[in-house]
Amino acid sequence: MANLKDHRLIWLKGGLFALLGILSAGLLMAELPDLRSISLFVLSIWAFCRAYYFAFYVIEHYVDPGYRFAGLLDFFRYAVLGESPDRRSGEEHLDGSDPSAE
Repeated sequence: MANLKDHRLIWLKGGLFALLGILSAGLLMAELPDLRSISLFVLSIWAFCRAYYFAFYVIEHYVDPGYRFAGLLDFFRYAVLGESPDRRSGEEHLDGSDPSAE
């Protein structure tokens, strides 16, 4: 599948994700309207957002500048198996260049 390049479609996709999150959160809060459930729900969203930020921004910019992610499966391989998509033989960088040519 080709990468999405049209800026309008990228914004639409992001907006649809936000709308889906808002609707699903609203429906869940309607099912569990007590303060404890809502607090735990908000805390879990915050924690997963921070974990996602850690997996992709912190690792790439502060821990291992050579690491380039392609998704959560690649982060899992990097974190658990010590493999990086850029460092596996025969694979290309995200910009299309061959890592073995470096």
